[in-house]
Amino acid sequence: MKKELTKLREYMKRNDIDAYIIPSSDAHQGEYVADYFQGRKWLTGFTGSAGTAVVLEDKAGVWTDGRYHIQAENQLKGTGFDLYRSGSEGVPEYDQWLLEELAEETAVAFDGRVVSQKTFGELSKKLSGKGINYIIQKDALTDIWEDRPELPMETVFDHDVEYAGMGREDKIELIRREMAEKKADMYILSSLDDIAWLLNLRGEDVKNTPLFYSYVVVEEDNALLFVDMGKIDEGLEEQLNESGIDILGYEEIGDYLLERSLGRTIICDPAKTSRYIYNYLEEGEVVEQTDLTTNLKACKNETERKHTRTAYLKDSVALVKFFNYVEENTGKGLTELEAEEVLENFRREDESFVYNSFDPIAGYRDHAAMMHFKATEENTYKLERKGFFLVDSGGQYLEGTTDITRTLVMGDLTLEEKTDFTLALQGMIDLSATKFLKGTTGYALDAICRRPMWNEGLDYKCGTGHGVGFFLNIHEGPCGFGQRPSYNNSLEIGNLITVEPGVYKENRHGIRHENTVFVRKAIEGEFGEFYELETITFFPIDTRAVVVEELTRAQKTWLNDYHRQTYEKLSPMLSGKDLEWLGERTKAI
Repeated sequence: MKKELTKLREYMKRNDIDAYIIPSSDAHQGEYVADYFQGRKWLTGFTGSAGTAVVLEDKAGVWTDGRYHIQAENQLKGTGFDLYRSGSEGVPEYDQWLLEELAEETAVAFDGRVVSQKTFGELSKKLSGKGINYIIQKDALTDIWEDRPELPMETVFDHDVEYAGMGREDKIELIRREMAEKKADMYILSSLDDIAWLLNLRGEDVKNTPLFYSYVVVEEDNALLFVDMGKIDEGLEEQLNESGIDILGYEEIGDYLLERSLGRTIICDPAKTSRYIYNYLEEGEVVEQTDLTTNLKACKNETERKHTRTAYLKDSVALVKFFNYVEENTGKGLTELEAEEVLENFRREDESFVYNSFDPIAGYRDHAAMMHFKATEENTYKLERKGFFLVDSGGQYLEGTTDITRTLVMGDLTLEEKTDFTLALQGMIDLSATKFLKGTTGYALDAICRRPMWNEGLDYKCGTGHGVGFFLNIHEGPCGFGQRPSYNNSLEIGNLITVEPGVYKENRHGIRHENTVFVRKAIEGEFGEFYELETITFFPIDTRAVVVEELTRAQKTWLNDYHRQTYEKLSPMLSGKDLEWLGERTKAI
């Protein structure tokens, strides 16, 4: 059992707490968080980005989704935490588990900053009737986490309108129009990527993601940014003031809301706003809805789309150099971990590259069966001339955020490996080539991608694709492809989404193909307006693993045309052996 778990239980006993909940989020319900907020990781040893830990006096569990089941099973051994595979048949979610485990009139505690109002509402509804006492302002980690990292204090910087395509003043005016239509006096924005988008600002508080810890409040006649003052230099403060934005301290948000919320109609998103913030809104009328910025941010404007296409081409140039290097150095001691560093160095050759958009996944052979495998000094394979090498990676460029996965043939393959590779490729092609009626959801389209695998009794336990931000979050709502209700949003022109089916067979191999697409208008006629997907990722798919005779004529045509375009777009930016590699890998089949 981990000593951290013992410390928490001692704390719970001292404070008469029967259950303590630690999610993965920060005070703004982010997916990727600063080290200060990584309490679940510190407590359990499980390093995946998603999951919730719950501790009772004599039991403890971690709930995480299918991306992390294999990883969590390995990392939780001997910790005192049981793994609960969220989404699996017969596995209760943690609120149902608490309903079954807790006696009546017991105390449940959590840090009110890191639990959203929506999550709290669902939990309290599930446990209603038990007379639960919720202790929601207690951050137990403050008392028991020795050497806890400090909250970051990195400088905030301007992301020029040249990239954004719309000034912050114009964006705020769009929000005020929405507020006026809903007769709202105040809009509270907690989501960090939405704040960064709205104000055309970026920061470095969160690894791999250009965000900064802050809140924004928009009212009819003023807008306020609540942020640690040391993050804003004098020049940027003047720019923000000229745009009608006042700056207050990060910790002043509570007192401001307490003073200003009386009798006012307030819009906020319960999924993004913490229970802590809601405590200051009791004197106002709260209108709960998705953030006003969400759809605006997800539908990239023409300028954002232009720059994003550029970012993906720059990224592909780095990847050509990388995969050519890998092939030349396989069998010479090159490891998965070393390959990650080589890839980042190639990306850094471009002056607009800032940093990775997420920790790269470089999995050789059975390591690739773990969807979010992370190589370490203690656990890294040497690359040999056999099997597959899966690399899922991306970059944060001033022009946009990239995400791509390719599965490289390292040497001899089995028929099973080739078949799985081909089935996943067929799914990606079929979805990428689909036209669909305006109003169609990612939920409705998901089965198109899975169909080739379903026909053979295969599936992958995750979504098919996620939204991507513009020099922002690698995972961005509300658009995406998947089987869960969260994917039941209509796809809109300008949505940027990945298409990434895969086959993951534990202790054998993992395969994933990932391109990124824009939603755009296709045709309009008697039966309505139809959309299509514009592929903006141009990088070779390793045809050495394709069972060509299994492809339909349309799939083969799509693949050959894709490789023709890939060569045409990338070849002017390459030379020498890298250009030769590109030519070899984009040959028609």
